[in-house]
Amino acid sequence: MKYINRIIDKEIKEKLSVMGAILIKGPKWCGKTTSAKQIAKSVLEMQNPDLQENYIELANTKPSLLLEGDKPRLIDEWQLVPKLWNAVRYSVDNIGLPNQYILTGSATPTEDDTIHSGVGRFAFITMKPMTLFESGDSNGKISLSNIVKGNRNIDGIKTDLTYERIAYVLCRGGWPNAINLPEKQALQIAKNYIDVLCHSDISRIDGVKRNPILAKAILKSYARQVSTIDSNQSLYDDVKANYSDISDRTIMDYLETLKKLYIIEEIEAWNPNIRSKTAIRTSSKKSMIDPSLAVAALDCSPKEIMLDIRTYGLLFENLVNRDLSVYVNAIGGTLKHYRDRYNLECDNIIHFDNGKYALVETKLGGTRIKEAEEHLLTLKKLILENQPKIGEPEFLMIITGTDMAYTTENGIMIVPIGCLKD
Repeated sequence: MKYINRIIDKEIKEKLSVMGAILIKGPKWCGKTTSAKQIAKSVLEMQNPDLQENYIELANTKPSLLLEGDKPRLIDEWQLVPKLWNAVRYSVDNIGLPNQYILTGSATPTEDDTIHSGVGRFAFITMKPMTLFESGDSNGKISLSNIVKGNRNIDGIKTDLTYERIAYVLCRGGWPNAINLPEKQALQIAKNYIDVLCHSDISRIDGVKRNPILAKAILKSYARQVSTIDSNQSLYDDVKANYSDISDRTIMDYLETLKKLYIIEEIEAWNPNIRSKTAIRTSSKKSMIDPSLAVAALDCSPKEIMLDIRTYGLLFENLVNRDLSVYVNAIGGTLKHYRDRYNLECDNIIHFDNGKYALVETKLGGTRIKEAEEHLLTLKKLILENQPKIGEPEFLMIITGTDMAYTTENGIMIVPIGCLKD
């Protein structure tokens, strides 16, 4: 199968060129190993069932033997034997050169005081499932990088990504194995992921036996709240409606485990202190690493999603969060959200390393674009009146599920998700 280029490939090469080792972390099936193999000169696959027992024994007795091979050497799913971490760190110190090791991991190992932090030896990279541009569903005619540089001539650019097609790609997700499958089979990938996750991975990560039925119930409740900043209490209450004897602590344990498996990815709040410290709601926005997992947890089809416009809108925002976070990371920024106690909100704040920022709203359809435009202008005005040192936002943007890009009279860019790339 021909390799599909990933946006993260450039970051992998750049960080490996200056560091002795890099760790690529992210959910299973998102393409970490495939991307790493494009660069690696030798590979150690810890999940190989024929050799795993032998590898584990070696890792616990003489791990240096597993590091032998042409460099850079890929160690896939290193967290199965955490002792490999310190072995790689020691080897990097001894060799003193960059471009030595690539580690991949689909779970955060249990905390261990004997594991060195890796500072100065490792660079860390998070990989997500494919964006719409990577999967070929976005034509990429509007570049976020170009917009940041000042090239904002977007008027009239169109996409063929329809309302119906967005529902499908949202349910299919960005899993590389799903991209070229017929639609019926492609929609099974995320459902199979949820089954494996709840029946196996959620217990295997730390050896703690967890109830797969309860795990599915918690995932379903979380999926109902994606793209919101509702408190966890509402999630607890939802789960307890069917599991009255389950404690908050147990539910939190499941949620923390899902984070360690890179299933849940919450978006931090932006706190510019533009009214007062007490005005900002600092709760993270609930999100999943891929919207297809939320759909699978809800057991919905593309048609059912389209018939429930509120749920569709929240899942579309999760889709935008996934893609935008990858595009933003590629140009040196991070993604946050804003909402204060007066309910003024902004779906996404792009915060750049140089301190600059941009305000971005997400709206599935065209009927609420005017509302989003008012939110952006109000927030911009509030910032300039109360925190002028922050300065003007670099740009204002609304990402939509519509088919044509244009710029409003107020200078706000309306950008279809089917046109966007890094």
